[in-house]
Amino acid sequence: MAMKLTTTMRYILLVIFITLGLHSILSFTHEDYGHATSLSNIANQLSWGGSADAGGTIGTEEASEYPNSLLTRRANACLLMLARNNDVNDAVKSVRRLEDRFNKKYGYPWVFLNEEPFSDQFKMRVSNVINGEVIFGQVPQDHWYQPGWVDEEKAKEGRDKLMENNIPYGGSVSYRNMCRFNSGFFYRHPILEQFKWYWRVEPDVHFHCDIDFDPFLYMERHNKTYAFTITMYEFHATIPTLWDTVKEFVKESPQYVAQDNALGYLSDDGGNTYNLCHFWSNFEIADLDFWRGEAYTKFFEYLDRTGGFYYERWGDAPVHSIAVALFQNKNQIHFFDEIGYEHNPYIHCPAGQGTYTRGKCACDRQQSFDYNGYSCMRQWDRIQ
Repeated sequence: MAMKLTTTMRYILLVIFITLGLHSILSFTHEDYGHATSLSNIANQLSWGGSADAGGTIGTEEASEYPNSLLTRRANACLLMLARNNDVNDAVKSVRRLEDRFNKKYGYPWVFLNEEPFSDQFKMRVSNVINGEVIFGQVPQDHWYQPGWVDEEKAKEGRDKLMENNIPYGGSVSYRNMCRFNSGFFYRHPILEQFKWYWRVEPDVHFHCDIDFDPFLYMERHNKTYAFTITMYEFHATIPTLWDTVKEFVKESPQYVAQDNALGYLSDDGGNTYNLCHFWSNFEIADLDFWRGEAYTKFFEYLDRTGGFYYERWGDAPVHSIAVALFQNKNQIHFFDEIGYEHNPYIHCPAGQGTYTRGKCACDRQQSFDYNGYSCMRQWDRIQ
């Protein structure tokens, strides 16, 4: 005897058939969806067989951000590189290294900026080693070149003096353009307006450990503003008047200084003098809204009006470091020990055995710059 279907049962069966049909289509057309919903992957998500933390600094709370597919929630963030067309070989090396160690699991978009149009060759070779979205942009001329109000005769005298003293990039105008752009303009680029977070990456840098957590989400969850891996001293000859200018700004605008700031990292005498410590900004993960905010905007404009980027050789590293150390609470700055990083000639290699092992790190911990005589990690440690 045939079973007679009620109207309700017909609707239930219709919903089941539609759901199964959509699942089949998505599994066939979207590899990540198919992986995430496979029986083997679902089984792997069950709680049996879990292992204990091996002693690193990212604990069980952050382990929930370890991805199993690109369907994992992402922050509103990008990986950012400033490069020229002739940097293509080194750019590809950096991109491939970070993709292999981190981004192949997360699929964050890459943004490349250049003061000139990128060549088709650069675009092709870089895009070829990236699985996700790639965006190329050109820096506006007024964001890059030396402003017309700068006294070129005075600027040339400054360059000549640094060249006589063999200061790196002492005679380079293009280096000064880059430092000023990274200090006060990169975050204003129209491409970056859509993002809240960025990770700065430079050509020919190395990532020595697997990064199996999302640094952006970590910072978002823990109310961090700025993160670094290497800290060191600046050449005093490049910034002889910078600290006096900073003190003048603070005197005129004390409302921007955070109550629990990191002045103890920047100064050994309560702020009277600058000890030259800064976060090495060729690696930085930061909140773009901090640079866009009122405090940093006023600060950069104050610095820029003095012409110090051209009359001396003010770098974006001390400018960024001083700003974030003074205008944010010290617990909003984070040291990512887990991220093994190298920008020749300096290396940060995770110190702890658990972190080193879990990250499958390839660096030599004996060569880590952390407590080298030119490092400022001791100044950072003393304010923790």
